[in-house]
Amino acid sequence: MKFSILIILLLIFCFSTTSAQDKITEIRITVLPATMKIRPMETAVIQVQFFGEKAKKDVLDKVFASENDGKLQISDWKVSTSGGWLSKPFFLQDANEKVKSGIDNFIAQGLNSVAAKDSILFTAPNKIGKYTIKITRGEISKEVTIEVSNSAASQKKAETANFSSAVNSTDKYFALVENYAPFVAQETWFEPKADYLARFDYDGNWKGDDNWENLQTGSSKAFVYYAVMETETHWFLIYNFFHPRDYSDFCVAASCHENDNEGLILTVRKDSSKFGKLEVMETLAHNNIYSFTNNSAIKKGVHDIDGKIEFYENTHPIIFIEAGGHGVFSSNYKSSLFDATKMEFKQNTGVTYVYGKKAESPQFSNDRNISYALLPIYDEWWMKGNQETAQANDTFDNFYIYEPFGNRPRANTKYISGAFHGTTAAKNQAKPFWAWFDKKTKDKKILNTGQWALDPAYAVSMNLKFPNDLPVSLEYIFNPYLKQ
Repeated sequence: MKFSILIILLLIFCFSTTSAQDKITEIRITVLPATMKIRPMETAVIQVQFFGEKAKKDVLDKVFASENDGKLQISDWKVSTSGGWLSKPFFLQDANEKVKSGIDNFIAQGLNSVAAKDSILFTAPNKIGKYTIKITRGEISKEVTIEVSNSAASQKKAETANFSSAVNSTDKYFALVENYAPFVAQETWFEPKADYLARFDYDGNWKGDDNWENLQTGSSKAFVYYAVMETETHWFLIYNFFHPRDYSDFCVAASCHENDNEGLILTVRKDSSKFGKLEVMETLAHNNIYSFTNNSAIKKGVHDIDGKIEFYENTHPIIFIEAGGHGVFSSNYKSSLFDATKMEFKQNTGVTYVYGKKAESPQFSNDRNISYALLPIYDEWWMKGNQETAQANDTFDNFYIYEPFGNRPRANTKYISGAFHGTTAAKNQAKPFWAWFDKKTKDKKILNTGQWALDPAYAVSMNLKFPNDLPVSLEYIFNPYLKQ
C-alpha cells in the first residue's frame, strides 16, 4: 500500500504541473456564501479555477480525465487582499469528501488536492466595508469584492454546550504547571473551529464518536490538559492539546480522523528556586518526537537536538501547532510558521493562546492572546481510561496491556486505553498520552507504546545525553500512573 502511494505521488510530481505551452484564457472565482456578503470576523471561501487551452495531454490527463473541458490544474497562483486575512490554500471538497479516507478516496479526489489547491478562506476584519481579493497568475488576474456588513446573515451556529471559565484546583503541583504553561501559536485553516483548543467533552458529553459532527455547536472555550510526574532530580510536566477533528483536504490511510490529541513534555530540573529550571522540551507530531533544549550541555542521544526553546514572559515556552493535523513544535523549528521575535504568524491565519487562569473563546480565525484554562488529565481522563477489562466505553477504546522496555515499572492497572473512541473518517486514531509512541525509539525497542509519557524520566535519559554533573533520577517520588 505505501509503495503504491509513493508511486502515485511520484507521478503527480512528474506530470501534474501545467506545461509552458498551456494558455490560460479565463479565471473563474466562486464565493461561498454566494451573496458575497459576510459579517465582521466571519469567513468566506474563495474558490479559484483556471480555464484555457492545454497544449498536450499528459499521463494524468489520460488516466483521470476531467469532465470540465478546458479546466487547467494550476497550483502557483497568488492571492492578495485589501483587508482581512487569508488562510493557506486548500482543495475545496464537498461534505462527503471531507470524511473519506483510504486509497479509493486518494485516487478519486486526492490526486486533485495534491495537484492543485483551488481555494483559500478569507476572514473578514472587524471593520465594515468592501474588501477586494485579487487572484494573479502570471500576466492574468481577476478580482472579487466581499462586503463586510452587520446586516449579513451570520454563518456561526449557536454553541449548545457551555462550561465555567474558571478552574479551581487543589493540586499541589498546579502552581508549577501554571508557571510553565506554554504560549500556543495555533495555525488555522479551512475549518478554523477544528483548530481551536478544546476539551474532550466540548459538546457537553463524553462520547467520542460524535465529536466530528458536533464541531459547530460545541463550545469553543479553550482548555489544555496536564499531568505531572516527579523524581528526586526533576519534575516532568505533560501538556495535551485536544481538537475535535484531525482534518485535511487530502485524506489518505487514516490521516484524517475524529478527535486529535498531541502534546509535549517539559523536563524541569529541581534546584534551590521554587519552580526549578526548564531543561528540555520534547514535542509530539505524528508519532515522532522532537527535542528542544534550554541548556547547551545536553547533547543528542537516540534523538537529535532540533533547536532551542523560546520563551514568552521568561517561563512559558512558545510552541507552534499545525492546522489540520495539529503536530506540535517549538516556535523556532523549521516548519513553524510563528515568529517569536515579532510574536506574529509569518503567513496564513492563526490564533495565539496564553495561560490566563480562565477559558476564553476565539472570536475569529486570526484572534490573539486568548486565555486558556488547565484541566488535570488524571481526574478528567485517566479514571475513564484504565480498567481491569479490555471492554471499550463511550470515551475510550483499544484497551491494551502496557509493556515497557528496559525492565521499567508497569501501569498500575491491567488495561489502559489505546485510543479515544471515534468512528468518523477513521476509527480510533487519536490517542491519550499513555498510548503515544515515537516511531524511532519503538522500532529500536527502546521505548514501547505509551512509555515516552508514562515514564518520562527514563525516556528523556534515553532520548538525550545529560552531562555527569546533571544527573537524571529514574526513581519516581510521584507518578500516579505506574506501579511504585
